[in-house]
Amino acid sequence: MMKQDKPIVALFDFDGVVMDTESQYTLFWNEKGKKYHPEIPDFGQHIKGQTLTQLYEKYFLQEPDLQAQITEDLNRFEAEMTFHFIPGVEDFMKELRSKGVKMAIVTSSNNRKMSNAYLAHPELPTMVDKIFTADMFHHSKPHPECFLLGAKTFDAPIENCVVFEDSFHGLEAGNRAGMKVVGLATTNPEGSIKDKATLVIPDFVGFSYEKMIAVLE
Repeated sequence: MMKQDKPIVALFDFDGVVMDTESQYTLFWNEKGKKYHPEIPDFGQHIKGQTLTQLYEKYFLQEPDLQAQITEDLNRFEAEMTFHFIPGVEDFMKELRSKGVKMAIVTSSNNRKMSNAYLAHPELPTMVDKIFTADMFHHSKPHPECFLLGAKTFDAPIENCVVFEDSFHGLEAGNRAGMKVVGLATTNPEGSIKDKATLVIPDFVGFSYEKMIAVLE
């Protein structure tokens, strides 16, 4: 049950939730998959929600030269990416701000990647109260640490926190944190994530503060 005397917190993943970038990453990683792991079909879809460190440890272990090459390719790719907001998210965040809701972006991306996003959208850091990046966590999604840190930062009970996620690992992390989870069907189809979320939405168009509160109640 939501606690009325404590802050309400909205925790947003970045790729596929705030920014429509996942399709670009899918193309990049599908190419790497075809070259280095042809035994895994749809490699780009398969690895969604994992950090670069997780990917290297799981798929490119003990290959430092290859890791370095992929990192170089990825840095170049991210520097040329386009960053477009998920429809409706800007208005939704403005409404939450007007209602006194605390907001944070909680992403598996590192600071270098986020700096590219800030260049494209200098207003991004001012849209939320805090941005948590992969550099701030010991454990990556699906571990719940990142979302629990968000709740702790705002001194909010988990009953007052809503997680907005699109990836399987992110959805699992939100559930493992004990928080309400709203799934974005931007990366995976609704049918594949509806059992992992309290509510699934296609984007933020028409979504509101009242609808978020209904998820918490």
